[in-house]
Amino acid sequence: MERELLKSLAKKPVTLRYPFERLKPVERLRGRLDWSHEKCVGCGVCVSVCPAFALEMLGKGLTAEITFHLDRCTFCAQCEESCPKEAISLTSEYELASDKHVVIEFKRPTKEG
Repeated sequence: MERELLKSLAKKPVTLRYPFERLKPVERLRGRLDWSHEKCVGCGVCVSVCPAFALEMLGKGLTAEITFHLDRCTFCAQCEESCPKEAISLTSEYELASDKHVVIEFKRPTKEG
């Protein structure tokens, strides 16, 4: 046992000092959902294919807006794959823990003037 103790004293720790040290996300990581209002035509395909019912569409057509329920999402990427206009994408943002904002409302910008 003493031999193991001496061996481990000479080694560097395997873990990171999170949150002070962070790993770079791996390629193709499925993180937080992002919505592009410029590309979205409001067809509702993303809402209909979501197995966890994490997406809601408010309105139809070019006035449609998306509500994303982060606490329901399984990050399966069905919404991203099925969107005909590539308006939905999954980012590499993985630090999503929160006690407040589990619903993200994606709104279209208002037209002023």
